[in-house]
Amino acid sequence: MASASRMPAVFVGHGGGPLPVLQPDSRVSVELGKVMGRLPERPKAIVVVSAHWETDVVTVSTAEHPDLLYDYGGFPPEAYKLAYRAPGSPELAARIQGLLADLSCNTDSTRGWDHGVFIPLMLVNPAADIPVVAMSVLRSQSAGAHVEIGRRLRGLREEGILILGSGYSFHNFEYMFARDPQVRAAGVR
Repeated sequence: MASASRMPAVFVGHGGGPLPVLQPDSRVSVELGKVMGRLPERPKAIVVVSAHWETDVVTVSTAEHPDLLYDYGGFPPEAYKLAYRAPGSPELAARIQGLLADLSCNTDSTRGWDHGVFIPLMLVNPAADIPVVAMSVLRSQSAGAHVEIGRRLRGLREEGILILGSGYSFHNFEYMFARDPQVRAAGVR
């Protein structure tokens, strides 16, 4: 079922934890809010590849109504009351599992959406009316394996499914926010 135009693969930073949602005038928030308007058409579904979900074997969410994982700490109470009620898509998750069958792909019906999924989506699609499947990244961080996964999934884009990479590969905050320059330098060795 081809789409009128090919959906892009989009990669976004989602800011610090819930901050983009708590600070709606921030640059991250404003830019995330522009994503839908830059797409060739409204996505039929969204696959969010979250940097906050690492597994040994790529895994996709299959829950119809996932809970949210407030996988951050030290924020105001309202950060732990955020809601995003987009539907999951077990059907799309099954298709992805099929596309990745010979590479191995697990499913998870119990894990909720981490902030790498729900925070950017609250700004990209605040109506929460597009089905979403969350996908893990490989703990091995193998570039070759991730490229092959992307190659296998690219046909979904022809069907109007948005693939959204969320989060940067660097999350070592111990080094990133260290006051001691020697500690910061150790983080890039």
